[in-house]
Amino acid sequence: MPQPLSHHLLTMAYQNAWANHRLAKAWSQLEDRELAAPRVSFFPSIRLTLNHILTCDWFYVDALERELRGDEPHPDCYVFFNADEPFTEAQALRREQAHVDRRLIAYCEQLRDADLGRIVTIARDTPQHDSRLRMISHLFEHQTHHRGQVHAMLSGTPVKPPQLDEFFCAGESGLRAEDFAELGWTEELIWGH
Repeated sequence: MPQPLSHHLLTMAYQNAWANHRLAKAWSQLEDRELAAPRVSFFPSIRLTLNHILTCDWFYVDALERELRGDEPHPDCYVFFNADEPFTEAQALRREQAHVDRRLIAYCEQLRDADLGRIVTIARDTPQHDSRLRMISHLFEHQTHHRGQVHAMLSGTPVKPPQLDEFFCAGESGLRAEDFAELGWTEELIWGH
């Protein structure tokens, strides 16, 4: 029997956190000058790209959490989204990304299919209104898009880019076992069997 769509979104939240964890194990091996070095991509360095991922996660997760609590958005709540580089220290950046990843997992844990159409509002200059499903799907797509850029930029460093596609297939559980142990997860926690 297929799992509910809300369960798939939860597995995507876990996948998102796992991919960020695995990627961070690679980029955190770089010295600060390598993280800040000019590179060819949408954002001109690994560190700027990682900060963009983080600030967008803050932006969208905050909007999702506000809607869940029944709080109205207000224009001042997204000041952090306008900060290009809130973190220059690698460990602080890694810690904050892991924290917002856990917030997204917690949000997705409470989702039920019947509520995926509820509208989330983001206080932009022109307010944005989208369903929970569309907002969360956009967030995952945004993450994947920019993680891919970090992955590509790592190719120009001494650190080998890690595999980021070993999350969903049951036969590849051994390839993610070390990461799951580091994160305190089990296959049963995520897949339910």
